[in-house]
Amino acid sequence: MLDNSVLAGEILRHGAYVCVRIAEGAGARAVAGVAIPALAEKLGLVNEFEPAGGPPAQSIAFLRRHGATQSAIADDGVAHADAVVHVAAPTAQPVSDFCAEAARLLGSMARLRVVGGVVRPRTYTGAAMNNFAYAHQIVQQPGRLMPNAFLLPMSKTAAWWAKDWMERHTYFLPRYDDDGRMKSEGHALASAAGISCLLRRTYKSTTEPAPEGAYDFVTYFECADADVPMFHQVCTSLRDVAKNPEWKFVREGPTWHGRRVATWPDLFTGRPR
Repeated sequence: MLDNSVLAGEILRHGAYVCVRIAEGAGARAVAGVAIPALAEKLGLVNEFEPAGGPPAQSIAFLRRHGATQSAIADDGVAHADAVVHVAAPTAQPVSDFCAEAARLLGSMARLRVVGGVVRPRTYTGAAMNNFAYAHQIVQQPGRLMPNAFLLPMSKTAAWWAKDWMERHTYFLPRYDDDGRMKSEGHALASAAGISCLLRRTYKSTTEPAPEGAYDFVTYFECADADVPMFHQVCTSLRDVAKNPEWKFVREGPTWHGRRVATWPDLFTGRPR
């Protein structure tokens, strides 16, 4: 069968990035004093800044703005966020409760834009691809070692979703001509240079394609200062449609660059204007 009924439907994890933009006239000090830490403790969310053997089952992370670049999908809520808070859990309730209560606590002091989704079992990953990529991927490190955070939401075009899953699969692998010469690298090879130094996390929409105003995929990366050029190199490689024809079907939202910090108040100190 070529329809999507053969693909995994199980949800392993729920996550959201709460993009916080301080409202005009609201003070950073007042926003820093909002009881977000108490809310996180009440919901059992454990800070990712000092991970012990990987991210906690129910986690929270604080990302302070460093800069942002707009792209094909204009999204001021992401691009102009002063801070981003990541929350994740195996079930939806802690994530939705945090988002709702954070909005209530912040009230008129901030505008919130929430993007996120779910983690499902890998779709196109067999044993060989697992050994090529995921077996060697870097795990989450303390914030002081990998302080950079990049949030990059995106969607695929209608033409992509019109393809059956087998055809979509072909875009992730290299393509060869009849004489065995590689014509394009595909997603896997175009991004291979970042496997050993870029932590990647992806949330997918609960439906494919995503509803209006939502993203099909919300991707996130962490890396050390020395590896920021590698992040941009991998992005450039993926965007090269001669190398990676898949990107003909991609529309990106803003790339938001933040710095991981240890606490909620840290988000609002030394903010770039």
